[in-house]
Formats: sequence, structure tokens, C-alpha cells
Amino acid sequence: MAVNEIVAGLAGGLGLFLLGMLMMTEGLKLAAGPSLERILANATRTRWHALGSGILVTALVQSSSAVTVAAIGFVNAGLLGLGGALWVLFGANVGTTMTGWIVALLGLKFKVEALALPLIGIGVALRVTGTGTRRGAVGEAIAGFGLLFFGIALLQDSFSGLAAQVSLPQGSGATAVVAQVGIGALLTVLMQSSSASMTIALTAAQGGLLTPQGAAAVVIGANIGTTVTAVLAAAAATSNARRAAAAHVIFNVVTGVVALLLLPWLIDALAQLRAALGLPSDPAAKLALFHTIFNVLGVLLMWPFAGRLTVWLQHRFRVREEDEGAPRYLDDTTLGVPTLAVDALEREVARIGALVRRMLRAVLDGAGTTALAPDQAVAVRLDAAAQAFVERMSRAAMSEATSEHLAGVLRALRYHETAGEQVAAAAALSTGTLLSAGAQHAQDGFVDAGIRLLDQIEALQLPSCLHDLAAALEQMERAYEGLKVRLLADGAAGIVKLTVMEAALRRYSALRRGLQQAAKAVSGAHGPMPAATPRSV
Repeated sequence: MAVNEIVAGLAGGLGLFLLGMLMMTEGLKLAAGPSLERILANATRTRWHALGSGILVTALVQSSSAVTVAAIGFVNAGLLGLGGALWVLFGANVGTTMTGWIVALLGLKFKVEALALPLIGIGVALRVTGTGTRRGAVGEAIAGFGLLFFGIALLQDSFSGLAAQVSLPQGSGATAVVAQVGIGALLTVLMQSSSASMTIALTAAQGGLLTPQGAAAVVIGANIGTTVTAVLAAAAATSNARRAAAAHVIFNVVTGVVALLLLPWLIDALAQLRAALGLPSDPAAKLALFHTIFNVLGVLLMWPFAGRLTVWLQHRFRVREEDEGAPRYLDDTTLGVPTLAVDALEREVARIGALVRRMLRAVLDGAGTTALAPDQAVAVRLDAAAQAFVERMSRAAMSEATSEHLAGVLRALRYHETAGEQVAAAAALSTGTLLSAGAQHAQDGFVDAGIRLLDQIEALQLPSCLHDLAAALEQMERAYEGLKVRLLADGAAGIVKLTVMEAALRRYSALRRGLQQAAKAVSGAHGPMPAATPRSV
């Protein structure tokens, strides 16, 4: 095969692989409902369940790459947690050893990429006939799976000629073993299939071209090389998906290093185990047994360290939203003392309020949905963390005063949540520069009044400041009413299009509502809500 054909095949196969990964992730996001989340949660609720799921599914589809990519896709779609995903990935390494047994004992190999074209056809048919429905989303995910497999098949075809020309190194010395590991890794990277590399090693061992120890080194290299698939799948994915891919790399590399250090002793011990189990004496059976034992050894090595590995990974690949979205005060050690727990919750809710007010300022200053997205993601994470903390809180020993305090904090949290929802709605309704000069002037007046209100909210320290807050709120209400009157007049006179008028009215109504909720959230801790102008529609 010519070099230009190899390069074209590599580029096309890689492109199809990444496109399939993207389509699968997006389809899963759209199609995922409570039922799918429950199935995944049940399948990964303990490390035993997750490990067994990884082994079983990989043994059935005969492709650890497919299971690895699917697991990372589920993590990327937010359907599978990092802890459960790790054990699915570890289980996939054990499950893929089934291929070696099939090749060694039956001489057969099921190629999952043969399903690529039917999957693409079925998926596209569902997508075209179910646009906007869950069926269409499922179709997109299925077509993504098909494209992913098709991409892997194209990569394999592109390098089949090259793989046939590779000469495996001989010998059992340190240099030869390292070279054999490198060849196994390289073949797997080129062909995107550790099973194909293992088949080459089995064939070489069966034909006497490699010793059992040399063939085992090639298998170790193939296991390490297959991590490239996970890295590719997570290249443009979320932080959690990258952590899952990193765990896959760590598992395979650590397992490979340990197996290499124990290689001579493992080979001798497995020869005795093969005889005890009554397996055939040919090199292929020995190699299949080695592949299984070596991956089971990896699981045993990781078992006591998985928790610490998960914690370590959670501090890697971090983005600003995750750092800000991590609770600062919600310490579970306070849950046993309700007073301390409510105080911690109150401080966290105050953080949420400060974030929401920052979002209000940004939208008043003209920020749109894209600019608001990072802060909105942080607010959602903190809201969820606060609610989960309240669910874990013990109310059995809670005094009446603490219970009332908790009710007030929850009320403030709800005000902040509503304000966040309103500011997100306002950000999506940009009016640009299509307003008249009069409406623009009224808009500037409302923005100024809104910023003054936010300044007053943040300055609220003592009950004596409630009067100033009420005055600032009243000024914002008057500015809103003036802006609304001007917008309605411009629309009626045909100065602006009715669609522009409607979008502006909805935008500033949402901002007004958000400002009201922000004021209520902080004023409740100091006394009754300041009187405001009756709300108009």
C-alpha cells in the first residue's frame, strides 16, 4: 500500500472515529431518560457490578475499544460517574481476553466492525424518521456507534499492508523484550485493535517465530497501545471523560510494568497452571491464559487503590467551573450538629447569591448566553450540592429555632435559584441596537437602576439599611415601568418591529423579576421584604 494511501486512510479513519464519538455522545444526551440513568446506576452501583458489566459486555461484543469508547461517551454525556466508569474500563480489559481464547481454541474471531454499515443505516433511518424525538436521538447514537466502528475498520485496512511487513524481534533478553513490547504497542496503535496484535503474536508463537515469553511481551505492548483509543475518544471531551481515559492509561501501563517485571516467573507458573487445567500444550493456549491472568492481576493491583486514584484524578483536568462549583462550606462532619450544618449551608447559599448577582450584572451589561454559560454551570452545581446537603441533614435533633433558621436559608436558596433562572432567560433574549433612541435612553435608565439595586443588596449589612434597599428597589420598578411604556409606544407606532418589542419586553421583565428575587433573598434575613410597587404584567 502506497504512503499516500496510508495517510489518506489514517486521516479518514481518524475523522470518522471522532465524528462517531461526537454523534454517539450527543445522541446519548438527547435520548437519555430516567430509565437509562437507572440502568447505568444499577449496573455500576458497586465496583463488583461495574467490573462485571465491563467484563460481560466486552466478552459479548469482542471489542474492548468499543466498550472503552462507549464508557467514556457515557461519562462525557453525564450519564455515568467517574467511579463506576473506572471499574467498567478495568472490566473491559478482562473481558477482551475472551478474544484470545476464541482464537486459541476455536480459531475464530468475531469482528465487531462488521456491524458498522448496518448500524449506520439503521441509525440514519431512525434519525431521519424521528427528527426531534427520542427515536431520532437514539438513531443518532446508533449511527455514531457505526461510524466509530467504520473508522476503526478503515484504520485497520490502511495499515494492514504495513503490519504484514513488520518483523517481530527475536530473543528473551531485556533489549529484545522491550522491543517486543514496543512492536505490540505500535501494531495496536496502527491497527486500532489489540486483538489484531494479539492474533499476530499468537500466529508468530504458534509458528515458532517467538518464544512464549516474547509473545507475552507483545501482548503486554498491545494492552498498552490500546489506550490510544481512549485518549482519542476523550481528546475533545469533558474533564470527567478525560479522567476516565487517564485511569484507563494508568491501569494498562501499571499492569504492563508489573507483568514485565514478573514475566519469567509468570510464564513458568502459567505452564504449570495450563497443565493442571488440562488445556492444550500449544503456545496459543499458553498465551491466552497469560493474557487473562495478567489482566486479572491488574484488577487485583488496582482494587485497594481505586478510591485514592479516583480522588487523585478528580484534582486533574480541572476547569474553572469545577473549581468554583465545588462547595466550600458543606462539610459532612457538621451534619451531626444541626446548628453547625445550617450555618454552613447559609454560608454556601450566600456564595450562590453572590454568583447570581454577578450574573445579573453581566446581563445588565449586555452579556449573552455564551458569556453567561460558565457562571450558570457553576450555579447549577452549587444548587445541586446545597440540596443534596439538606437531604443528608439530620432533623431528629433539630431545635425549633434551628428549624426556623433552616427554613429561612432554604427560602433564600429558592430566591437565588429563581433569580438565576430569570437571568438565564434574559440572556437568551438579546435586542441588539434595534431600539429607538427613546427606548435606548429608558433602557439605560433601567440598567443604571438595576446596578444601583445590586450595589445596595451587597451593602446590606444591618436592618437599618432596609430603607435604602426599599428605595433602590422602588427606583428600579419605576425605571422598568418607564421602559415598558416606551417599548409599547414604539411598537404601537411602528418605530420598532413587534418581534423586537416583544423580545425586549420579555428580556427586561425577566431581569426585573431576577432583581426582585435577589433583593428578597437578602432582605429576608433582616426583616420583612421592603414594600415595592405592585407588579405589572
